[in-house]
Amino acid sequence: MKAADSSGISFTALYTGAVWHRYGLSDEALATEQGRWLYHLMTPFEVGSKTLIGGNIRTFLLQRHLIIDHLIERALERGVTQVLEIACGMSPRGIRLREKHPHLHMVEADLPDMATQKTARLLTSGRLGDHHQVMPIDILAESGEQTLEAVFARAFDSKEPVVVVTEGLTSYFSLPVISEFWKRLAALLQQRPGSVYLSESYLMPNQPLLRGALKCLGGLLSTVTRSDVSFHFLDDQQAAEHFRGCGFPSVAVHNPVEFYGRLPIPESRHDPMVRVIEARI
Repeated sequence: MKAADSSGISFTALYTGAVWHRYGLSDEALATEQGRWLYHLMTPFEVGSKTLIGGNIRTFLLQRHLIIDHLIERALERGVTQVLEIACGMSPRGIRLREKHPHLHMVEADLPDMATQKTARLLTSGRLGDHHQVMPIDILAESGEQTLEAVFARAFDSKEPVVVVTEGLTSYFSLPVISEFWKRLAALLQQRPGSVYLSESYLMPNQPLLRGALKCLGGLLSTVTRSDVSFHFLDDQQAAEHFRGCGFPSVAVHNPVEFYGRLPIPESRHDPMVRVIEARI
């Protein structure tokens, strides 16, 4: 299968990283000038979206990020000691987890260009070592050292359970393409009972005007990122059934509403579009 081009999706990764930094979730080592510029550029759009539909990209980014963090902590409480974050970009999660859990084995992975950038920034801040690594990965690759299977083999030398996170990745692929990745991941995690996969998904809203606007936005984002931005599911049940069909026997689809008042996440005026998938082996 043709290798993915990292440059387009990296553009959105820099914006996401700037959001984490702006809201006090990131580290100065991961702040980029491009991200700051994108943050200011997007502010008028974000303000308008919040006013019109009661939520915006930043709202959904913060909801998913903090809920995933909460679910990671639950897994660590059950004894998991290994975390793999695929499409890590400028995510500060590895830094925060290692500071809170010094014995955690943290592996971050991304396409080669982004992995190189992340490695340089973490090296400069003295954060890389035997238990905090960055590796190149191409989730579409079917052979070679950057396949999902090869990264697992290098990253984890035992069959102990692992938490795998993909945040801000899966919506850039059509459902048939990303489903092949999910099936391969499920097969790997089945060799490590107790493992957990955490990701997010966006539901296509029912309101015709909002649905049309989002389809236009998705088309624009597809062009900018040279990908296939997709809304995969219509409702929570459809999402859960699809993940079970990919090989995950236990699937929970979390609505951010469940965490209002429990986690410091922003609230949407209406039902949030984002969901967090917790698929367990």
